[in-house]
Amino acid sequence: MSHSFDGNAIVYCEGAFTTPNGKTAHGLVRHTDRYRVINVVDSVHAGNDAGQLLDRRPNDIPVVDSIATAITDAKKANKPATHLVIGLAPDGGRLSLFARDDVKVAIRSGLHVDSGLHDLLSEDTEIAELAREFGVQLRDVRKPPPLSQLHFFSGKIEDVTSFKVAVLGTDSAIGKRTTAVLLVKALREQGLTAELIGTGQTSWMQGVRYGIVLDSLINDFVAGEIEHAVWSAWSEQKPDVIILEGQGSLLNPAYPGGFELLAAGRPDAVVMQHAPARDVYDGFPNHPMHPLERQIQAIEVVSDRPVVAVTLNHELLDQDAIEQSKRDVAGETGLPVFDVLLEGAAGLAEVIAQRIASRECVARESVNR
Repeated sequence: MSHSFDGNAIVYCEGAFTTPNGKTAHGLVRHTDRYRVINVVDSVHAGNDAGQLLDRRPNDIPVVDSIATAITDAKKANKPATHLVIGLAPDGGRLSLFARDDVKVAIRSGLHVDSGLHDLLSEDTEIAELAREFGVQLRDVRKPPPLSQLHFFSGKIEDVTSFKVAVLGTDSAIGKRTTAVLLVKALREQGLTAELIGTGQTSWMQGVRYGIVLDSLINDFVAGEIEHAVWSAWSEQKPDVIILEGQGSLLNPAYPGGFELLAAGRPDAVVMQHAPARDVYDGFPNHPMHPLERQIQAIEVVSDRPVVAVTLNHELLDQDAIEQSKRDVAGETGLPVFDVLLEGAAGLAEVIAQRIASRECVARESVNR
């Protein structure tokens, strides 16, 4: 998977921008190499700055009330929109009837449409015909690739000499991808070469160079595709560090992700993303979250590799509560704790750099014996 700059994007996130269902929009507002994001559609928050809403830091990406307004405003700014990108990530990946009508508005306005949902626009007869009529492209990021392009696990992951870090989490929609992106940036700023292995549709939309869309794959090939993505990054770039973006969480009842990354990606270390204010799994109020200590234990038993740091999602916490949560989690786990959105990922990158240095020291001692 390689990235390219595709054009000026309107990010569609109607009714969901400040909710976990807007996580694809969140990623695009924070960072993308594939598009220039012009504005975000969400009538609930129209008139606000997307960065201010999301991270309390303005980024000059306005939230507007409709696709029509988004198109008009983009033209006025001399940045005419070329794409509508679906920024919604609802449970089950389904497109609502209301959103489907908005997609048709975008097509009639001449916009290409990129979607990461399980409802495939290219297989919707009406929408596909409309796209042909108006000469626009539909890209379904979660459309399963042809069998001929898939890889079965081969064991070549053992060739990879880069230090591998999996960013896993205690829940879905908890910030694993954002932490992974910020960690790669911080590692590079510290002079290390680093590559991200994206595993979801948002990473594709952000233009990740190496990756897969894990939940579009036939199960038999998931491990092989993870292995091939990691091996390709290593083979072509020989980076010091490879960061694997996690999906779901190991003990999540609906999205039990992470096992494949541990089994096939063979990380040397794990970073755990956690939201202290959550007491139930996202979208499932009758399923209490397993304690952080239990989740760390499960990862370490499965992978036989250490969790080396905890990164916090500070949702629903004020500044005092964030600092207290960091102290509480550090006391509970004995691990360094970071809020990378607020403080950056330099401290986390230093933890990884120290692990790399320790491994290299052990390797030198082994050679010298």
